[in-house]
Amino acid sequence: MNGVFAHWPNRITAIRFFGALVLFGVLETLSLETLESIDLRRGAVQCSFWLFVVVAATDFLDGYLARKYKLVSDFGRIADPFTDKVLILGAMIYAAVMPWTGSWMPTWIVVVILARELLVTGLRGYVEKLGGEFPADRWGKIKMIVQCTAVGGVLWLEAYSWPPAWYSFWSGLVHVLVWATLITTVGSGINYVVHTARFLKAQEED
Repeated sequence: MNGVFAHWPNRITAIRFFGALVLFGVLETLSLETLESIDLRRGAVQCSFWLFVVVAATDFLDGYLARKYKLVSDFGRIADPFTDKVLILGAMIYAAVMPWTGSWMPTWIVVVILARELLVTGLRGYVEKLGGEFPADRWGKIKMIVQCTAVGGVLWLEAYSWPPAWYSFWSGLVHVLVWATLITTVGSGINYVVHTARFLKAQEED
């Protein structure tokens, strides 16, 4: 196979994207409340949880293979973060609007996270247009891990039937993870703004 899908990192990225679309199909079924049976609904939530886990986990696989075998490409550099954003933001939006997960993922938090992603994408394009570098930093990687954990936690909480004590524990942990997602997302956005400001200041001095 030739072209951008000649190597496994790009193939995995494409598979992840279509996996995210399948996940959204399952979540759409849940959001429309078309599953009247509690067992069927719980089964669909379990399916969406494990789909999310698999698709999110493969993000680390394609990056690892690309670095190990030196298969980094322009397609992967664009498609990989794009797929990440589609997966995370799409899952968060569904979690915010579904009646049984909306209390864990407030809509305003999703809006803030979406605004951050749009801002950073714009800054990255501007800096790279001027010849600068805008690589993902430690904050960005931490943000991605926390976001995945928070979304997975929301689905995990609703995917299984828990005893009251365990449900109380998991619900408290999910609230902490969602707030941690907000903090790390805003923090990483501020870090990128500072990086851009320093780059532009250096440009002016030159």
